[in-house]
Amino acid sequence: MSQNGRTLAVFDPSFEFQICRGSGLSIQLAVALDKSLTEVRTIRPVIDISHSSANWVPHRLELNHINFGGLCATILSAAIRTHRTIMKFGAVRFDVYLTQLSGMLADASAQTEPGLMLYTSGARTPIFMLEGLAKLYAGIHDRKIFAKIGLQFKVVEDALGSLDYYDAFAKEFKKDPAIPVSVTAYAEQNARDAGKRLNDLLGKNSWITADVDRIAKVRKKLDAVKWLRPKAEIKAMDRFYRKNIKEIQDFWASVHGEFTDVETQVHSLRRKLRWLSIYPQAVRGCIQLTDGHQNDPDLSKYLTPEIVNSPYNKLPLRGANRHLLVLNRDYFLAISWLIAELGRLKDDGLRAALIMEASDSSNTSDVVPGDMPTILAKASSICRVFFDEGILENLIGGTVKTGF
Repeated sequence: MSQNGRTLAVFDPSFEFQICRGSGLSIQLAVALDKSLTEVRTIRPVIDISHSSANWVPHRLELNHINFGGLCATILSAAIRTHRTIMKFGAVRFDVYLTQLSGMLADASAQTEPGLMLYTSGARTPIFMLEGLAKLYAGIHDRKIFAKIGLQFKVVEDALGSLDYYDAFAKEFKKDPAIPVSVTAYAEQNARDAGKRLNDLLGKNSWITADVDRIAKVRKKLDAVKWLRPKAEIKAMDRFYRKNIKEIQDFWASVHGEFTDVETQVHSLRRKLRWLSIYPQAVRGCIQLTDGHQNDPDLSKYLTPEIVNSPYNKLPLRGANRHLLVLNRDYFLAISWLIAELGRLKDDGLRAALIMEASDSSNTSDVVPGDMPTILAKASSICRVFFDEGILENLIGGTVKTGF
C-alpha cells in the first residue's frame, strides 16, 4: 500500500526468516531500520539457536504493528528474498533438534545414571525427530550419509525404548494387586538392566564423553551436505510419501488381513504409520494440512474429539517455507486414530507377553496374562476397515507454492 507517495509494508508479526550473522546485508538492514522506520512498537528476538550451520542462524522476530517506509521496506524485502533463495532449510531442521538433544546430553553427562536422566528428561522426542529427518533425507537425498546418521540415533532410541518398555510396565504392575510380586520384580530388574545397557551405550558411542562430541560430528557431516533447493526438496518429499504409503499397503497385504503376532506385525505396522505423522512435525513447516473437511462419510468415526484436539496433530506453522507438501487433514487424522488404537492394542499385547515371560521365569502360574487372540482379532478388524476405505490413497493433496 502507499501513503503520501511512500511505499509502506506491513509484515506478519510471527513471520520467520533468517539473518546471516555478521553479514553486510544485516548491518545495512539495521542501519535502515534505525533511519527509516516510521513506527516501532516492538522488535524482540524470541528464538536464537546458538549453533549455526554455514554461519546461518534462524531467528524469529516479533514485529507488532510496524510500518516500513521507502528504503527500509526495499532493503528488508531484498534481505528476505535473498535468504529464502540460499537458506539451508534441511540443516536448520536438524539443528533445532540437535540443539535440544545437546543440552539434554550435557545434563545427563553430569549424572551417575546418565541414561535414566536422558529418559526422564524426554530425550526420546528430539531423538525421534532426528531419526525421522534422517529417514526422510535418506530417502530423498544422499542415502549413505543420512542412513548412517539415522542409525546413530536409532540405536539410542531403541535403548531408550527398551528402558521405557520395562519401566512403564513395572510401575503399572506395582499398582495392580492382581499382579504377583515376582512379575513386578521381573519387570523392575529388566528396567535396571536396560538402564545399564543405555549407560554403556552412551559412553561407548561417545554421546556423553568429554573427549568426543558426537553432536558436533553429526553437524560437521550436515555442513558438508549439498542440500536440495526447496522446490526440488518438496517434490522429492511427495515421492517419498507415496513410496512409504505403498510399502505400508504391501506390508498389510503380506499379513492377508489377519495378524498373528503383536511385535512383528501389529507393532511394526503402527511404527510404519507413525512415521507418516512424525515427518510433518520434524520438518517444521514445509508439510501442512488442508484447512477444510473432505466430506467423506467413512471418516466421521475417526474424527473423535481426542484425535481432532490432540496437540500432536497440530503441525508447525509454515514460517518461511514457500514450497509445501499438502496432506488432506481428515485422512491425516484418520491415520492418527489408527495409530492410537493400534498403540492401545499393542500395549495390551506386549503387557500380556511380558506377564507370560515373567511367569515362566519365576514359575508363577496364578496370573491371567491377557487374551492374545482377542487382541490380534480386534487389531485385524479395525485395519481391514481402514485399508478397505482407502484412507492412505487419499492422504496426499499435492505440492504447492505459496505467496509471501
